[in-house]
Amino acid sequence: MSDLPRKAMTRTARLAALPLGIAGRATLGLGKRIGGRSAEVVTAELQQATADQLFKVLGELKGGAMKFGQVLSVFEAALPEEVAGPYRAALTKLQDAAPPMPAAKVHAALAQRLGEDWRSLFREFDDRPAAAASIGQVHRAVWHDGRAVAVKVQYPGAGDALLADLSQLSRVAWLLGPLIPGLDIKPLITELRERVAEELDYELEAQAQRRHAEEFAGDPEIVVPGVVAQADQVLVSEWMDGTPLAEVIASGSQEERDVAGRLLARFLFAGPSRTGLLHADPHPGNFRLLKDDGPVEGWRLGVLDFGTVDRLPGGLPAPIGASLRMALAGDAAGVLAMLREEGFVKPSVELDADAVLDYLLPIIEPAAVETFHFTRAWMRAQAARIADPRSPAYNLGKQLNLPPSYLLIHRVTLSTIGVLCQLGAKAPFRAEMLEWLPEFAEAGSPGKRPAAKPAAATKQAAKTSTTAKTAAAKTAAAKPAKKAGAKSPAAKKAAPARRRSPSAEG
Repeated sequence: MSDLPRKAMTRTARLAALPLGIAGRATLGLGKRIGGRSAEVVTAELQQATADQLFKVLGELKGGAMKFGQVLSVFEAALPEEVAGPYRAALTKLQDAAPPMPAAKVHAALAQRLGEDWRSLFREFDDRPAAAASIGQVHRAVWHDGRAVAVKVQYPGAGDALLADLSQLSRVAWLLGPLIPGLDIKPLITELRERVAEELDYELEAQAQRRHAEEFAGDPEIVVPGVVAQADQVLVSEWMDGTPLAEVIASGSQEERDVAGRLLARFLFAGPSRTGLLHADPHPGNFRLLKDDGPVEGWRLGVLDFGTVDRLPGGLPAPIGASLRMALAGDAAGVLAMLREEGFVKPSVELDADAVLDYLLPIIEPAAVETFHFTRAWMRAQAARIADPRSPAYNLGKQLNLPPSYLLIHRVTLSTIGVLCQLGAKAPFRAEMLEWLPEFAEAGSPGKRPAAKPAAATKQAAKTSTTAKTAAAKTAAAKPAKKAGAKSPAAKKAAPARRRSPSAEG
């Protein structure tokens, strides 16, 4: 691909080709079976061809199609193994690979956003993208002061492409749904659409990344690269090496898997408590395992991409911890009352409290034991239980409601568990919950919440240059942070209302 396809008709036609292609291959496969070929061989061929088409279309279109593919990829652990194989490779590719934007277009974008003399900001700039994702690609460079940096450049037309793709994908959600049993695709696409404007705003992303980098500065386990500069649709961050989590999933030792799983669980629960923000894009492409020659206890988790966050000024909501504690204690009536109070059960719906508890206990098993072994088999079993129309869990699940204020938290938690199952990690999930999740250890327990560090509202992201032109470019590139959690007008329009108090935006 030489450019991001932007015409709605072109993109719609390509996305429409997905279900048509699947249907056509199914017909062809039937013919092959009638002709005498074994069902197993034909099915494997069809699954591989479908996976190849899925990656080709979603990867080339980037935009919302690519974003959807990345989100979907973390749930592949829920697929039956005989189906998962062909899809796994194609979906995993979507996590940190896509056809690149040509160098000339990258240069034009940098000139438009950093100034015609943008090269003076860098000692070196690699035209080959180091990574390509849903709305932008990343180039490795050396900043003018000698720091290795990652330069994230948004694709021209990415906003229109995102909205067009997600609108079209919502129309074929019924067909994509069966790829992941137990996952309701349409609300997922709706929620992704609501986040579009926020993710396109690199200034908001820079604020969220700065907040995390400040809070985790010097942390022995979590590393967040600092923001060097930001201007319009360009974001420059400190470069981070390390082993991508996708590589650990594909070929890591059990020791690497367990360390990565423990650190991922730590970040899931500690992040919101320490920063008031929930990193909301937990696919493997956004994490690095930082190893050294020392003991594994000294290894760290690198976290990237803060384009989508949930603003939780009080950390994760206390009702989550309270309801989990009550469920593990067998308090069925208390759990049902809490679910009603928070909007998970509508007033008109009558449910048996013990049936609700039976529905929840297998899902929350990781919170019940000191160390839980996350496996694809466990996740497949949970997905099958919830997706089987003959199962009591299926009928009960259809009567539950997911309040908008919990939607992103729910998706992030499920996605993180999906990655843990891909890792096959043995992780102390319960210990992290006891330490960081309000109300989980006991009623009234706040969870560990260190005093928030003041936002560096006046800190420049780049040093001042001696030349007037470079200084002007850096002034634009290193804007002071807005009040923590502030949103652009576009983001305010697209993002759902946040929980409870006006302070949620500040």
